[in-house]
Amino acid sequence: MPLAVRVKNAGLQFMLDFHYSDTWADPGDQLKPAAWIGLTFTQLVQQMHDYNSNCIAAFKAAGAMPDYVQVGNEITGGMLWTNGAVPGGNASAQWSQLGQLMKAAVQGIADAAGANMPKIVVHIDRGGDWAATQWFFDNLNQQAVPFDIIGESYYPYWHGPLSNVANCLTNAAKRYAKPVMIAETGFPWTNSYWTTNIYGIPGTTNGQVQFLVTLAQIVKNVPGRLGAGIFWWGAEYQKVTGVNEAGFNTASFFDAGGNVLPVADAVGQLAAPLTLNPSLTGSNLTLQWPLSGAGMTLTAATNLTPLAAWLQVTNAPQNTGTTFSVTLPIGSSGSRFYRLQSN
Repeated sequence: MPLAVRVKNAGLQFMLDFHYSDTWADPGDQLKPAAWIGLTFTQLVQQMHDYNSNCIAAFKAAGAMPDYVQVGNEITGGMLWTNGAVPGGNASAQWSQLGQLMKAAVQGIADAAGANMPKIVVHIDRGGDWAATQWFFDNLNQQAVPFDIIGESYYPYWHGPLSNVANCLTNAAKRYAKPVMIAETGFPWTNSYWTTNIYGIPGTTNGQVQFLVTLAQIVKNVPGRLGAGIFWWGAEYQKVTGVNEAGFNTASFFDAGGNVLPVADAVGQLAAPLTLNPSLTGSNLTLQWPLSGAGMTLTAATNLTPLAAWLQVTNAPQNTGTTFSVTLPIGSSGSRFYRLQSN
């Protein structure tokens, strides 16, 4: 709670991720809390309502209302096993039970939130697997669970090349007409744990930035402007003797000495105001813009009339880690105007 208050007081947005477990909840571990084991299914549904409602009420009272709430974490296999496990031995019954549990959770959030209802995120772990994503959300939609955003985990060392996540997010946005976000991702700054070369991107500090830039371009290019953003997992991790961090200390924003890495600046640029900054060097014009314009197209026109023809600038943008830039010769054909357009 104190951290959530600090986040909101800083003017930032806050996403709350319910795990519904006494430990991590992930695709291989969705065991219900020990205190809930003896509940009947009817009681478990009521508990989901009350627990979510009470939690949101506490955050609201502290002035730290979440902007987003994940109803479960990486729930591809369901939650609160065995009651809400999917597909299970009886798929129809299991999906019905998962649906009831999730609807109770969302209703509890709504009852406590009132007019300040957070956006509801459903988060699975198949960012590189469109077939599994379609299977999950087709079945979930049959249960009429209300939610706002599709969340996907995507780690290249588990989920395949970046082309996989581009395909998955694009198809999900088209099929379900909902925003899609990368709810978890990461990439190593060293080759000491993860594979040295991840689909052509080296496990280095510069490789981290290259991965983020490429992923940001993919999210920005999701059809219908439905790419909702990127969350980096374990950004604060550092090596702690005797603690198994599963290698995520080598994919954080800090090196072994606690020094902040370039990827932190790159992530900050994803939220920077989108402006084109011009500079002149001799007869060359350089246009620069932040990573918040990832995936956008630089266009030019010779006038600003309502029906002006804006044409794509064919010079390929250069990425310097935290910004994009294009250098163009200044012609003698009169005025020229430039803008960035979403694809």
